[in-house]
Amino acid sequence: MDYRKPKRIFEDSGTVDSKMSYHVELENVVNTKNQDIKTMVDMGRYFSIFAPRQSGKTTFFKGFSSKLEKDPAYVSMFLSFQAYKNIDRQRFYQLIQKEIYNQLINRLDAVNCLKLDAIKVCLDSHNLTDHISLSELFEELNRIIEFKKIVIFIDEFDGIPINELENFLTTLRELYQKYKERTDKALYSVGLVGICNITKLIVGGVSPFNIADQVKLPPFTLKNVRDLYAQYTEETNQVFTEEAVKKVFDETSGQPWLVNRLGTILTVNIKPQTKDPITAENVEKAVEILLYEENSHFDNITEKAKQYKETFINIVFDGVEYIPGDEEQSLLLTHGLIKAEGKNIRVSNPVYKKRFTKTFFREAGAIVDVSVKGYFRPDGLLNMEAILSDFEEYIMQIGVTAFYTSQKPYEKTGQFLLTAWLYQFVEQGKGKLSFEVSTGLGRIDILLTYQGRKYIIETKINRSSFERTAEKAIDQLCGKYLLTERANEGYIVIFDPKTTVGELCTPQKRLVQGKKILIFNIGIGR
Repeated sequence: MDYRKPKRIFEDSGTVDSKMSYHVELENVVNTKNQDIKTMVDMGRYFSIFAPRQSGKTTFFKGFSSKLEKDPAYVSMFLSFQAYKNIDRQRFYQLIQKEIYNQLINRLDAVNCLKLDAIKVCLDSHNLTDHISLSELFEELNRIIEFKKIVIFIDEFDGIPINELENFLTTLRELYQKYKERTDKALYSVGLVGICNITKLIVGGVSPFNIADQVKLPPFTLKNVRDLYAQYTEETNQVFTEEAVKKVFDETSGQPWLVNRLGTILTVNIKPQTKDPITAENVEKAVEILLYEENSHFDNITEKAKQYKETFINIVFDGVEYIPGDEEQSLLLTHGLIKAEGKNIRVSNPVYKKRFTKTFFREAGAIVDVSVKGYFRPDGLLNMEAILSDFEEYIMQIGVTAFYTSQKPYEKTGQFLLTAWLYQFVEQGKGKLSFEVSTGLGRIDILLTYQGRKYIIETKINRSSFERTAEKAIDQLCGKYLLTERANEGYIVIFDPKTTVGELCTPQKRLVQGKKILIFNIGIGR
């Protein structure tokens, strides 16, 4: 079969229209009772659903609203507060009145409601001016149309004018409580959609919306990614290998925007207009392109990462546990940069981890002329002794304040700064730099690959004696990492609070079990 031109695109800039873009439905969108959205609506529940930007919220609810329209018992309305944040109360209620009245009349007309004329008379005489008039509206509508269930979904609820937040949520709460035991509910079901967890909003010391079910929007599953790309294959005859699909899922952890963006890069930039299969190797190239791309998605989350930079870096280096209620961790979770599973907390996906590592490394101030010949051996490989010696001088220049975020010096600070220093040697694609690399026998602190040669580095804080710390590092390096990576050379960098910063120490060279070990002791004492 020949390649055919695709009819649709991978959407990466707004709501997905299934006629124009490839589209899959999210799986397992449920509340804490494992009830799906349709079940919650049928039961007359009020609920909030929150997820980061560009994760499919609007697409999901517009799709659900369309399905709900197949049942004539429902009067479904979809509002958005995205542009309302800085308007006054009067204008706010004017705008939602226009949306509610238009959608209500159109829906009742579509289902041939016998009370349509009476509803029009009611709406003509009832203007929305505040939260009280909003409550009165739904009670009057309920009196007129007893056998229709009014359901409202409000997208971008975070955009509500801040001065009206308490009034609006309290009104919804009171309507829910008043009609909770009745089937003729004034406002049958409400779904508030936003970035923040609305049920946790505290106004005046209490939550005005604590009656709502909480729903989290999940990322794509592996099946979602496979099905999305299969739609492209069906149109074009160009297949994604299973290894490629799995690689995309592993790199993105199913983040919808990333999955779609990689789909575009793979089919437009890497392998355009061909039926040749897209492979895992192609995905690696696409990820590299994405990492250096400037786009609004990265701009938005970079702004959030920078606001809570220290907390984020600690999580990048697996330096902290999840603390429920911690303000900075909660905000990073809200914006989708990190995810928590039990007490474990980590960056949401490898793409984010790589992207922000690059961003923060560039900001670390580790600037060196990597073209200097002293950094390279005659055979073109890296002269690690020269590189680490200059890193020691770099620590002298910037000082050691960052090592002491608490009473005890912090090893992850040194690991981050050293990784930033080494990053300069691979920044232009000349090699690969990884940190906290899992192996069968543990986790390598830093793994630098350059010209096919692996440079394995173990970092330590000296908390007892230099010799004891060095021996522990040697045991790990030789007994685990050099063995599994089949390397003959290894490097140890010890950050020593017992040696004053600026006090240079001669590197030690040791031969252990046929392995060459170079040990640097870098003073960080104050």
